[in-house]
Amino acid sequence: MTSKARILVVDDEAGIRQTLRGILEDEGYSVTTAADGVSGRALMSSDEFDLVLLDVWLPDRDGLELLSELRDGRFTTPVIVISGHGNIDTAVKAMRIGAHDFLEKPLALNRVVVSVENALERYRLEQEVKELSNRLEPERHLIGDSEPMRKLGSDLELAARAESRILITGENGTGKELVARRVHSLSRRSSRAFVEVNCAAIPEELIESELFGHVKGAFTGASGNRRGRFEQADGGTLFLDEIADMSLATQAKVLRVLEEQRFERVGGSDPIDVDVRVLAATNKDLEGDELPAGRFREDLYFRLAVIPLHVPALRERHEDIPALVDHFMKRFAAEAGRRPKAVGAAALERLVAYSWPGNVRELRNLTERLMIMAPGKAVGLADLPPRIRGKGVVAPIEDDYASLKEAREAFERLYIERRLIAAGGNVSQTARDLGIDRRHLYRKLRAYGIDSGRGK
Repeated sequence: MTSKARILVVDDEAGIRQTLRGILEDEGYSVTTAADGVSGRALMSSDEFDLVLLDVWLPDRDGLELLSELRDGRFTTPVIVISGHGNIDTAVKAMRIGAHDFLEKPLALNRVVVSVENALERYRLEQEVKELSNRLEPERHLIGDSEPMRKLGSDLELAARAESRILITGENGTGKELVARRVHSLSRRSSRAFVEVNCAAIPEELIESELFGHVKGAFTGASGNRRGRFEQADGGTLFLDEIADMSLATQAKVLRVLEEQRFERVGGSDPIDVDVRVLAATNKDLEGDELPAGRFREDLYFRLAVIPLHVPALRERHEDIPALVDHFMKRFAAEAGRRPKAVGAAALERLVAYSWPGNVRELRNLTERLMIMAPGKAVGLADLPPRIRGKGVVAPIEDDYASLKEAREAFERLYIERRLIAAGGNVSQTARDLGIDRRHLYRKLRAYGIDSGRGK
């Protein structure tokens, strides 16, 4: 744990509080103290600590009861219980409730330091596991409770239990890969490989080698045998993303593999048998455009589309946007080691009303930008890009700023935006109106993310 770890000491004895504060601050920790359970509980509710040292005998309540209450409330911060009347039963009860350690008074100071270091290290590791879990979360869950998403989730669960092939359709950025991974995770193949191929990203001259592998000497640069994606996915799931970008010649070869579950590597003659469940996805209209135009084989389409799943565009499920914003904000905050930023009502209203041509991917990218770049602890209307908050619309000052500094910065940004619009986007004129140097104004524009072309 870093030297900036924050520790709360809850003990009714002033001498113990003073002693623990002294030795822990000497170790580089930040220490806060409380003399009773009520004030200690209030501090835990209003602030964040990395560790709590909690006495069993407090003047206003039992420390173990407080610990039990904390654990029932999903308080995950490690707690070390200390007591001057310790016995084996008390220690066992404390550990069962969820204490990291149990220390008896008089305290052995070296023992305290070691216990604190161990507890903080364990907490750090638990947080890393939690952050990793957050990163993997999109691969396991679909976010949203709208009617289109409930239907997709229900259909997906039924389809996942079967072995049938699935064709996933939807616009770019809707989360087709997420649906494919969800199908795999719910299938009987979940313990085996999930292999993805982006058919649009692989040059035509390499796609066969990528899918089926090759033998040494099959072509220039083939210096050894190579397993293809079908082999890599044997026993598991192969996800062919953007399948409509595959050439007709390659489509014919994929169709043969689907029919026979057998193929040869490029340049080879030995047949290779595989057991692969194929999921495919496309953002194109196969039935309406690609099949009539002859760009996609009808027989392959019917092989792939045994079970069709359609992922709705974000504009078709606006009610899911608040949950998605909350999910992404928490995820990016965890990755950055920071607290998630709240989103003000006015800003959230605009996010819900926006059409999202880039779908969930666009929302995800914007949320990441807001988590990193929005200056305050809350995202206001002024933090949104003009395309979302509306051209020529200047955000009002909101009243949910956490400090005078944040409110002052918000006002300065608003004032500069209004002056820039009044000057028709002329930066030099705006600088003269504000009475500051033009270079200084450019620095302000960059710092606040203000488009210098506003008002033109």
